[in-house]
Amino acid sequence: MKTDVLVIGSGIAGLSFAMKIAEAKPQLEVVVLTKSNNDVCNTTHAQGGIAVVLDRGKDSFEQHVSDTMKAGKDLNDREVVEMVVSQAPDRLVELIEWGTSFDSNLKGEFELGLEGGHSQRRIVHHRDLTGRELERKLLKKAAAYENLKFYDHFFVTDLLLDEEEVCIGVSALDKHQNQQINISSKVTFLATGGSGMVFQNTTNPSVATGDGVAMAHRAGAKVSNMNFIQFHPTALYEEDKYPLFLISEAVRGFGAYVVNEKGNRFLFKSDMRGELATRDIVSEAIVAELKVSGEKCAYLDCRHLDFKEFRTEFPTIVSYCNSIGINIQTDLIPIVPAAHYQCGGIDVDLDGKTTLTNLYASGECAHTGLHGANRLASNSLLEALVYSHQAFKAVVSEIDSIPEPLPHKQKEIFRAEQEADDEILRSLRMRLNEIMTYDLLHTSQKREKKEALEQLSELKEILDYYPPFNTGTPEFYELRNMVETAILVLDHAVSFSAVRHNRPQGIM
Repeated sequence: MKTDVLVIGSGIAGLSFAMKIAEAKPQLEVVVLTKSNNDVCNTTHAQGGIAVVLDRGKDSFEQHVSDTMKAGKDLNDREVVEMVVSQAPDRLVELIEWGTSFDSNLKGEFELGLEGGHSQRRIVHHRDLTGRELERKLLKKAAAYENLKFYDHFFVTDLLLDEEEVCIGVSALDKHQNQQINISSKVTFLATGGSGMVFQNTTNPSVATGDGVAMAHRAGAKVSNMNFIQFHPTALYEEDKYPLFLISEAVRGFGAYVVNEKGNRFLFKSDMRGELATRDIVSEAIVAELKVSGEKCAYLDCRHLDFKEFRTEFPTIVSYCNSIGINIQTDLIPIVPAAHYQCGGIDVDLDGKTTLTNLYASGECAHTGLHGANRLASNSLLEALVYSHQAFKAVVSEIDSIPEPLPHKQKEIFRAEQEADDEILRSLRMRLNEIMTYDLLHTSQKREKKEALEQLSELKEILDYYPPFNTGTPEFYELRNMVETAILVLDHAVSFSAVRHNRPQGIM
């Protein structure tokens, strides 16, 4: 199988890139691969919105840049931040032209939300379903292009390189036929999302297993700052629930309080902004409070808010809380920090190019330098739109000069009995999640991180060398990627601790 442009992932990064290529180059074939259904991705789960400077009287690009840099502890790449922030209005116009709708008032003006770390209201949103609205409208738009094809339930296992280390496509498991195939392409575009499923608690969907980062690293692409994993402070705590339901940052922007088991607010002890501090600060304060109290969770208090207005703004959150017996008018919402966003990833330049020729990346799997050590709320969808646009421009200008890749020999795949694998893989995956906690990444000493690295290396050795663990199934490949990603996270955390005050080095 071969194509001109191969896109891995169907979130906002992959879809916006694929659509632009398909429209600008109708003579080219564009193929989008997804390991699940087309609408299963991190984009669909995004509740908050897109940060865009629209009210130039009160707001400015400079303020948005400053807020982004401050949230990222000034470990961001300022050139990248300025580029992304300045493109936001244009990318918003494109989304509207593609049919996406955003909340507005009776005057037809956007209702701009406020979220932690933002000095102004600048969050354009569609209630608490922004990601779902984007995904639905972009998929509908993408279906109109005859030269854009979707193949779901294709699990990409590895990148293919030629003798000169040029990316020429991928190897993938066709889950419909249960067979491994090679797909060659002139350009390969990774939009595979994040790696939240590596961690004990996460808000990410089950597909967020670090696949893009792991396969790019195996192929030799540079990967940076994987220790910069952002934990969202307000995941709804439920015992034996995995992943956890997200309570949007916008709920705190709406006026909700974070309280302890006694009903007392405590965030102002850590930051004068209280509930409107950035996610890393709020998460750290909650974890510290729980260590003192010995409780399993903190709480969001929405009881003082206008319920009618709240229900209009956050219908998904109200509905889910009701479904598990929580009435936000009378009850506190139990919360814990959970792994939410991967700020590091595959290094890319300003055009989305990785360090491997003809391989691009955008979205959560990419490390652009925008976020620094901690992402400012609602900058992620914006980043994906901007970097996919940058990559689109680069690919359109270069693809006619890229030669057709030569065929790549298929390797043999070892297979074992599926029933025998499942229990083993589940136990290994549980062990991985037990190791990868908030405390390990953010509060443990270097020695503890190194001990955890040794345990992860043992898991990797099991997966690499001992049949029947090496089964060639999607479950095996996901676990392999998760373990490799976890090793990168801790390895970068150990290295970073030695140069904590130095600016991370990228390829930009």
